[in-house]
Amino acid sequence: MSEFIHLDATAQAQAIANGDISPAEAVDAAIAQAQKVNPQLNAIIHEQYDKARAQAAGALPDGPFRGVPMVLKDLGAAQAGEKYHMGSRMLKNADFRAPFDSYLTERFCRAGFVVIGRTNTPEFGSTITTEPLAYGPARNPYDTNHSTGGSSGGSAASVASHIVSVGHANDGGGSIRIPASECGLVGLKPSRGRISQGPYFGENWMGATIDGCVTRTVRDTAAVLDQICGYESGDPYTAPPFARPLTSEVGVAPGRLRIGLMDNPGSLGGLDHEESRASIAATAKVLESLGHEVVVAKPSALDETEYSQRFTNIVSACTDADLTYFESVLGRQLTDDDIEPDNLFMREIGKSISAAAYITDVQWMHSWTRRMVEWWLPRDGSRGFDMLCTPTIAGPPPKIGHLSGPEGMMHMLEVLVYTAQFNVTGQPAMSLPLYWSSTGLPMGVQFVGAPHREDVLVRLASQLEEALPWRDKLPRVM
Repeated sequence: MSEFIHLDATAQAQAIANGDISPAEAVDAAIAQAQKVNPQLNAIIHEQYDKARAQAAGALPDGPFRGVPMVLKDLGAAQAGEKYHMGSRMLKNADFRAPFDSYLTERFCRAGFVVIGRTNTPEFGSTITTEPLAYGPARNPYDTNHSTGGSSGGSAASVASHIVSVGHANDGGGSIRIPASECGLVGLKPSRGRISQGPYFGENWMGATIDGCVTRTVRDTAAVLDQICGYESGDPYTAPPFARPLTSEVGVAPGRLRIGLMDNPGSLGGLDHEESRASIAATAKVLESLGHEVVVAKPSALDETEYSQRFTNIVSACTDADLTYFESVLGRQLTDDDIEPDNLFMREIGKSISAAAYITDVQWMHSWTRRMVEWWLPRDGSRGFDMLCTPTIAGPPPKIGHLSGPEGMMHMLEVLVYTAQFNVTGQPAMSLPLYWSSTGLPMGVQFVGAPHREDVLVRLASQLEEALPWRDKLPRVM
């Protein structure tokens, strides 16, 4: 059982199917590891250990991950009757419970997963470090003085410390990719519309938010996405189905790809970090050795920094709408003591944005997206790029406190320069654990694919996983 936790989900599922270990023993192994390391990490905040043991001992759906333990982020993937606090003190104090299972939760369950708990997240997932006042900071398994990233930081810490092999995650500006980067994991943000947000939501943040997972292997990421993707009744839009299952792309040679490199933020502002440049230089050498065409290039539309303010306006308007909804649920007006300062600030911006201004910002974003995507899919018939390669975040994982507190938002804008653009465009993007800092901390490298081309991302990621294997790297907290 002690060896079981070090397997990826695909191997865990096979061990269970072979009868080498029972679902109940698999869940017990995950819980034992959680009890060992979670006090140091504060990754799992809502334990469901007794419920998980009961489920594992009973009849489980005969899905491909039957009996494999996992965690759900406490934001999205709602579970009927379970605590659902979204990193918020007001919801924690109200002991708020989800009224229904989300479609995503249903899909995880049909795949056979057993949920052992819900994980730490910043308030409403609105920042890139997991340090909510409601629950305190999640801590990085590689160095507990450092951030896990956010907003899927609790899930990332749970997977990196081998509590589970799969953690639910979601991403509105980098919240799958950044925790994957900071915790040495694989993190794929799927294309817009790939995963249903029903039954309550059709979209959020202009369709910028999307669910997915963090894992330790490319094959797990592909296999999980195969299970959770697809249209659900009433979805406002959906990504076109894959030509074949993503698992069929693992190990398939990607061919000679044309890959653009961006190793510094340039006109975007923010930190031009020496180790971020080094991570891209090292990756470029490997890509060239694998036969790819590597060019220092990026979409010219990335230099149109106006997108940042317009996206802030859109997120702010949605923040105000969300808080207004919770006022109706709780039956009272929210006070300054209910909401963290950064979200209060965002709400005030949101209140100032008219409906006409919101629609204008959305329309500008649609036009900007077309200008961005032309780099991958030029309209003049010339060959575009297959992939853009960037750092996932500017620099190594910051220390706890650096991205929170009075100066946290300013520091966040310094390091959050490479990810949110592709939430706006809706393109698939993946962080891979290809580089470690001089102090031994993970630093992910991001690859951005053409619209709806998760298949090409998985092929390239699988090739890089073989060239630069990371599975044997273990964090200090084990």
